[in-house]
Amino acid sequence: MPKSLQDNICNEVMFSSFFKKHYQSLYSYLYYKFGDYLNPEDKTQEAFTKLWQNCGKVKPEKAKSYVFTIGNNMMLNEVKHHKVVLQHQKIKPKSHTNESPEFLMQEQEYLQKLQRAIGNLTESERTAFLMNRVEGKRHKEIAAILEISTKAVEKRIYRALSKLRQEIEEL
Repeated sequence: MPKSLQDNICNEVMFSSFFKKHYQSLYSYLYYKFGDYLNPEDKTQEAFTKLWQNCGKVKPEKAKSYVFTIGNNMMLNEVKHHKVVLQHQKIKPKSHTNESPEFLMQEQEYLQKLQRAIGNLTESERTAFLMNRVEGKRHKEIAAILEISTKAVEKRIYRALSKLRQEIEEL
């Protein structure tokens, strides 16, 4: 049995008037509290989007609190993310490696050979191979995406691997 219109804010007219009434105040709150750097306008819009997605669970009298809490939490998550980014930027990468220049050159040449070999695969083999090895998708997932059988995916990946081994050994 659907809830009545007074139990939630799913009514478009009610949601629209709520949005018009509280959008600017939420934006101002986020802007004053966190500044413009973290893009409070996007977070305000996302908060109202989450309200709309969960409108059946939120009563009209709790909607303002819900939106402000969601917006505040999104901004706090963004602040935490920026702190992590700053911490990682402080870590300096190693300026030297233990590999010899000869090894680095061979590695670069091998990568070029591999890319050429992957480029020489048929489109179907290349697609299945890259989805499996690069994106980490399972055979069933690839089959669903490409709308083919799992056996066909296995065969394409097997052929791709065989061709890659053969082509790289020749080089």
